[in-house]
This record gives sequence, C-alpha cells and structure tokens, in this order.
Amino acid sequence: MSVSAPSRITPVGRITPFRAHRIWERNYLVYRRLWKIIFTGFFEPVFYLFSMGVGLGALVGDVSGPGGTVISYTAFVAPALMAASAMNGAVMETTFNIFFKLKFGNTYEGILTTPMRPFDIAVGEIGWALFRGALYSTAFLIVMIFMGLTGSWIAILTIPASVLVGFGFGAIGLTACTFMRSWQDFDLVTLVTMPLFLFSATFYPLDVYPPILQQIAKISPLYHGTELLRGLSLGVLDWSMLGHVAFLLVMGIVGALIANRRLDGLLRK
Repeated sequence: MSVSAPSRITPVGRITPFRAHRIWERNYLVYRRLWKIIFTGFFEPVFYLFSMGVGLGALVGDVSGPGGTVISYTAFVAPALMAASAMNGAVMETTFNIFFKLKFGNTYEGILTTPMRPFDIAVGEIGWALFRGALYSTAFLIVMIFMGLTGSWIAILTIPASVLVGFGFGAIGLTACTFMRSWQDFDLVTLVTMPLFLFSATFYPLDVYPPILQQIAKISPLYHGTELLRGLSLGVLDWSMLGHVAFLLVMGIVGALIANRRLDGLLRK
C-alpha cells in the first residue's frame, strides 16, 4: 500500500528534535566528492578584484570612503565584491541546486520518509549556503589582508557580516525557488541580482549617482551589505551599521519564515 506524502511527514504539532544539521551533513558528504565546485566559486570575486580594483584602480586613484576617509579605489571595491560574492553564492545555492532537488531529483521526498520536517529542510539548506559563504569570505579576506586592503583588526568582523548578507539573500532565494516552475524562470534571478550588483555603491561612491538612483540604491539589500562590510574592513564604525544589520536580519528572518511555509505546502502535496 502506498503512503501519501502528508502521512509521511512529521505532524507540525508534534515536538521533535531539531534535525536541520542532517541536511548540512548530507550536503557535506555530496560535495566532498565535488569539492572543485566549491573551490572554483572562490575565484570569481578575486578576478573581479584584480580586474576592477587593481586594473581600473590605477586609473581612478583615491576615492572617498566611510566617514569621509580617503582610500584607494581597490580598498573601496574589495569589501563590496565580498558582499556581492556572499549574495551570489547564497542565491545560486538556494535556487539552482534546490530547484533541481525539488523538481527533478526527488531528494526531499526521500528525506521526508524519515522523521525530518520541511522546517528542517529549509533551515538546513539555508545553513549550508551560509557555510559556503563563510568559506568564500574567509578566503577573500585573506587575499585582502595580503594586499593591504584592510585598515584595522576589526576587518575580521567582515566574515560574520558576510554570513549575515548570505542569510538574507539565501532566505529570499529559497523563497523565490518555491515559486519557480521551469528553468526559464532563472532568467528572473539574473534580472534582479545584476542591477543590485551594479547599482549598490559597488564600484562608485553613492554620491556620484543621480539623486533618484541614490534613493533607490538605499533600499537595495546589497547596498546595506556593502556599506556594512566596507566600514568593517576599514575599521570605520558608526551607528548606521546597526541599521544595516537590522535590515539584513529582518530580511533573512522574513524570508526564512515564508520559505518554510512554502516548502511545507509544496512537500505535502
């Protein structure tokens, strides 16, 4: 006798142990044989740093940084690329990979034959995306230190800050994945992430943008991540950073809650 999906899933009202780490463990075992995929993901922001920061930086010269400081263009761009890397890594992990597992691999159907719940899947997948983001951020920070692009020991805080950026975008990416119906929908992902990458004070200070673009950029999640990492990497702290942290934290929590409800509905069908 076949068993319907709802009967295989642990009832929401039943108290069960937290098992999201099992998703992380499964992904680790899978990527242990595909380590090159994770390793190659580190190079994209480094190549951008050398092409835009070092190459173009020789022509641009010094620019204004956080708190009115004057810094090299390379030091200005580097933390923004770290934030963009956290965004791209989290979005790609929680959209492309999870879409395949959800629609074609039947991965989660097998997982739900165990005592695990959709909530465990949502938290575990977001957690894995954050782990990959932390690896990239740590490696990128080491490159920045060797290039002399950090202004203080406070720069070490860019790693948890990058994880926070990944949390916000990973949760939103997972939510978006639950609405996708085919691979063509991924064009919309690029349609959103590319303008964020270009117009979030990534390559130019916000004050050189037209006034209307300045106001639009201020509501960009990547702008908040960029400003947070840029201040931390240079050791320039101010109260506005708490606003950036709050924005990204609320974005992640809301996205995770919606993703959990969406996954619960999809997996119970």
